[in-house]
Amino acid sequence: MRADPRALRFGAAITTLVLISVLVTESFWLLAAQAVVFALGAHRRSPYAMLFKVLVRSDPTETEDARPPRFAQGVGLAFAVVGLVGFAAGITPLALAATAAALLAAFLNAAFGFCLGCETYLLIRRLLPAANMEVSK
Repeated sequence: MRADPRALRFGAAITTLVLISVLVTESFWLLAAQAVVFALGAHRRSPYAMLFKVLVRSDPTETEDARPPRFAQGVGLAFAVVGLVGFAAGITPLALAATAAALLAAFLNAAFGFCLGCETYLLIRRLLPAANMEVSK
């Protein structure tokens, strides 16, 4: 499956705004909503990418492998879950730190096109040859 890099950056920009809002408001529910978006992006297609497709009707001039961005969405989901646990347990510093880490990754992608989760995925594939064989099956 292929992904439109423009849609990925669009999604990262929206994610950046949502996570900034979570930090400002300390909203459990807003972070929960973003966690759902991360989960959908990790397993299927991100709602933000679908919104991009509705707003921008031109076909991409280039695409990229969807596996690294899906992995990145999974990493975002992990940080969001840690943040949710922090909010639920009353450990606000944990919640805010996890949210800030996810925000940093989203901002890097939105502003500079650098996907930290994607690069991590590629590094894991290089370091673990068995992971390469599993993916190619």
